[in-house]
Amino acid sequence: MSSGNIHIHSMTGFANAAAECGSKRINLDIRAVNHRFLDIQIRMPDDLRHLENGIREQISSHIARGKVECKIQIQDAENGNQSLELNRDLVGQLAEINKDLRKHYDLAKLGVADILRFPGVLASQRENADALAKVIADLTDSALKDFTAARRREGKKLGEHLLQRLESMEEIIDALSELFPTLLETHKEKIRARLVEAVGDINNDRLQQEFALFIQKSDIDEEFSRLRTHIDEVRRIVTEHKGSSGKRLDFLMQELNREANTLGSKSIAAECTRASVELKVLIEQMREQVQNIE
Repeated sequence: MSSGNIHIHSMTGFANAAAECGSKRINLDIRAVNHRFLDIQIRMPDDLRHLENGIREQISSHIARGKVECKIQIQDAENGNQSLELNRDLVGQLAEINKDLRKHYDLAKLGVADILRFPGVLASQRENADALAKVIADLTDSALKDFTAARRREGKKLGEHLLQRLESMEEIIDALSELFPTLLETHKEKIRARLVEAVGDINNDRLQQEFALFIQKSDIDEEFSRLRTHIDEVRRIVTEHKGSSGKRLDFLMQELNREANTLGSKSIAAECTRASVELKVLIEQMREQVQNIE
């Protein structure tokens, strides 16, 4: 099966995006690990908290499951032009105070340098709030696209792993299915011989019915059928289903394991026991990978 036909996504991933807004540089990281549900944690400066709900909506539109951390950092841009703004209201107040004080006291007139040194008169120009919000929204969208692409690539690897195990399971089932009639016939003869040894004659109707019922319970055609049905469904989800599929695949792993256990409990020969163990090993390998699927 070509990996190009795999549509599942991994829950783990990382992406980064950065941009400048005025004299500030914004850096945004998105990372995620496995989780049963969608858990979004956003770390950002307190003065940007009003943007949190919008960021959450952006993330939840791309991600269905996983523990997601979005981290936003804002720093002064390297070699950025530090645009200064003059607090003219404060300058006017200082001038009026200086003028009033000089009327009553013998004080020197404040010079321009004195006024500019007063706290709050000169400050780095604040970035426009709307412009900053748009940059952060764009960065979030860009990071989410990269994040989704990374999870898709990892999902293809997980899907290939599952498809390979499914093929191995089918080979085991086909081989045992082909061999089983011979195993069942041998099993019948062993049981018949034991009954003859124990009761001498098994030709009466009651013993014949009990013998037929016992042999019927040893049949594993239903287990073969259900195993193949579950395998087909796992393959369909991996190659055709779009969207969140991890929970469904986890359920199917449980069903596959149930049938493999039943196969082992009905074992009539070492070949059946060995097949059951091999199937359960493959199912467990798949189950471990399914835990990483969204």
